[in-house]
Amino acid sequence: MTEPCAPTVPVPVDVVRAAVRADMPRTVEQLVELVAIPGIAWESFDPAQLERSAEAVAGVLSGAGFDDVQVLRVPLGDGPGHPAVVAHRRPAPGHPTVLLYAHHDVQPPGRRELWDSEPFAAQERDGRLYGRGAADDKAGIMAHVGALRAATALLGDDLGLGVTVFVEGEEEAGSPSFRDFLQVHRDRLAADVIVIADSSNWEVGVPALTTSLRGMVGAVVELSVLEHAVHSGMYGGPVLDAPTLLARLIATLHDEDGAVAVAGLLAEDSTELVYDEERFRADAAVADGVRLAGRGSIASRLWTQPALSVTGMDVTPVDVASNTIAPSARAKLSLRTAPGQDPDDAAEALRRHVEAHAPFGAHVHFELEETGQSFRTDMGSAAARIARWALGESWGRPAVETGIGGSIPFTADLTEVYPDAAILITGVEDPDSRAHSANESLHLAEFERAVLAETLMLLALDGAALHTGSCRE
Repeated sequence: MTEPCAPTVPVPVDVVRAAVRADMPRTVEQLVELVAIPGIAWESFDPAQLERSAEAVAGVLSGAGFDDVQVLRVPLGDGPGHPAVVAHRRPAPGHPTVLLYAHHDVQPPGRRELWDSEPFAAQERDGRLYGRGAADDKAGIMAHVGALRAATALLGDDLGLGVTVFVEGEEEAGSPSFRDFLQVHRDRLAADVIVIADSSNWEVGVPALTTSLRGMVGAVVELSVLEHAVHSGMYGGPVLDAPTLLARLIATLHDEDGAVAVAGLLAEDSTELVYDEERFRADAAVADGVRLAGRGSIASRLWTQPALSVTGMDVTPVDVASNTIAPSARAKLSLRTAPGQDPDDAAEALRRHVEAHAPFGAHVHFELEETGQSFRTDMGSAAARIARWALGESWGRPAVETGIGGSIPFTADLTEVYPDAAILITGVEDPDSRAHSANESLHLAEFERAVLAETLMLLALDGAALHTGSCRE
């Protein structure tokens, strides 16, 4: 593990900590105001609320000292696209620029009876702030704002760092116009360092830098055995039904240990962090007696090995089933690929596997729906070392390096459009935040530490020698 850089910031850490703490009541108050706006980027929800959310974020950023704050969008289909907020301050000569990313749209609240309080009326209980978006990701917005306010209050005009804040408005809807937005506003969003505040820390009291993301392949497999359905009594025996054969095909996707058995997929067991099995079972709500699948450490099975799941099937529903042999059946496959795996190669490997393992000569059609690149942080970069130092200073203990088993497709877009930028994925959440679920919440003490860490990061990045592989000691 690369040792974190220990830069000399122009203000003592205790002074920075005091500045962040003094501004926290205002930061939390504004977070509560943002949570009250149900901005959801799904077609079935009121788009006016998403506009309100964007305007509220723009107001917060304007109040944080930005002169250049705009609500922007690019066309999406036949419509105008979802509103993003971009704020910018130019760097002083010789100073780098950092892009701070978050998103203001949120997940739908789901069933009200599952919430202990109103989802869009933030409520503090036992040191946590409950509400939809309180953690994911309006806390990310306010972490950026709080850090910028603290850094500016401490240095004023002496802060030469260029800062661009990009608050997306459609992340929970899959970021459908994200790549087009980057292309249209490429120069406006260009930066030396990109900080994505949309991840989680390891646990309360233990900070984390997310250093890898798995890629993804989504596909639908259709298997057919008959030109049309036939009577199961008259023709059953010589012909097996499509659901049975599809089940046999699906069974070939994993070996006896439950590890993915598709040839050509990368896998590594190289994670240093220990993810205790008991904790994983609790986090994932694994039923008693169910044996865990795969080989290697649990962390590697989650972050650096492939995972393959059947996320949907089309077969005859039980309540309308008749005595017929089903001629066809479909399954939706979700493949998560190890960091470093080319998604097109992974998709082709999956295609070859299902076509080669079609049972009893059944006809198999493979339809590729989507792919997404994986991501890995360059932990030897000056920016990554500064980030680990800042997290350690804020929490009072070293940061751990974690992966994410899922994918953040827009991270690959950022990597491709800005190949020279250092990308850092930080978190305001913890395992109890329940993002996307009922009773989503933010641990307020952890939130303050996240704001402090980002403030230290900004102060250290200001004037750092980012492109020499070192940071100013």
